[in-house]
Amino acid sequence: MGVQHPNQFLREFKRSKTKKMNLQQFHQSSKEVSTKLMFTGEGKVISLHIEKNGILKEHLTPIPALLIVVSGTAHFENELGFSREISNGDFIEIEANVKHWVKGIEECELILIK
Repeated sequence: MGVQHPNQFLREFKRSKTKKMNLQQFHQSSKEVSTKLMFTGEGKVISLHIEKNGILKEHLTPIPALLIVVSGTAHFENELGFSREISNGDFIEIEANVKHWVKGIEECELILIK
């Protein structure tokens, strides 16, 4: 996958004749976990797709973030002992500088807002 302009999603949306796009359009590979930057401005919006049993490995974010489940079910954990199963419509506030990871309980689509 090549480098893409951060607002490519919006450009594609504006060019679309139907003005309708779907998150699954971004995640057509067979990767266990795939991400796609949808928008940048003062912050970022990222679409994530996690396959069943796929794991978004342990990592940190330097700023607070919000993880929203669009479809499917996932398990979120962090190094502070917080552990929660999340599904359609659920969201988690992710603390800055706290290690966390996500496992797909079933195939899921998520949105990360930073």
